[in-house]
Amino acid sequence: MTTPTEAPKEHYTREYFEKWNYADRPLGKYSMYWFARRYYAALVQRYAPPAQPGQPQRKLLEMGCGLGHLLGLLQDDFHCVGIDLIDYSIEQTLKNAPKAEAFQMSADDLSAFESGSFSVVVALHLVEHLPNPENTIQQVNRILKPGGLWLFATPHPGYSLRRFKDRDNDAIGKDKTHINVHPPEQWRAWCEQKGFELVKHFGDGLWDVPYLPILPKIVQFGLFGIPALAQVVTRTTLTPLSMGVNQIGIFRKR
Repeated sequence: MTTPTEAPKEHYTREYFEKWNYADRPLGKYSMYWFARRYYAALVQRYAPPAQPGQPQRKLLEMGCGLGHLLGLLQDDFHCVGIDLIDYSIEQTLKNAPKAEAFQMSADDLSAFESGSFSVVVALHLVEHLPNPENTIQQVNRILKPGGLWLFATPHPGYSLRRFKDRDNDAIGKDKTHINVHPPEQWRAWCEQKGFELVKHFGDGLWDVPYLPILPKIVQFGLFGIPALAQVVTRTTLTPLSMGVNQIGIFRKR
């Protein structure tokens, strides 16, 4: 079991989006954020259990729903539910995904949800914020139907080019609410121990430029970041874990 660690909760306000989470990420059309949400929506559509004729609409939970854009993309195909600690997040989710439900609550405690009630659970950059992610993974398994999809994205602390970065101020280290950043082997072990089987585990690319002191940042993005953009645009899952600032895990409940 992990040792519970308290996150600096003072960051979990509206300012988290403005100063931390999205402070250096444009959110407009064709931005990295815009492409990424469409990419994750495509992964959900590809790997979610198929809808069954005559059965209720598939139910999807996003933990840490942020601004609600992912749920907005999926709300026509799933009964979408979002949870987040931040009241501003809930307001924005209901605005950007009007067909979804959204609740201000913590992913530490999913007891409000019935066992086997979801077909999909998604957590994009959420598990690294939890005091006990191993316990949350166990709860995710409980609320998923057999064969249900568990998809998450979280930082990879040992990706190949991080040795060239200032670890205290790069995309991973600058957010002090990242209290549980672990290598891929740890996340895979926890998921498998809690009753999941691996489908895909891969990287999201080397987009956190610059890495080298001489080349201009725009040149480095072309050199290191374009392959990441290509993966998103083509909706493939080919990037090795070592080549991703973040790791993306796709698991299925046994």
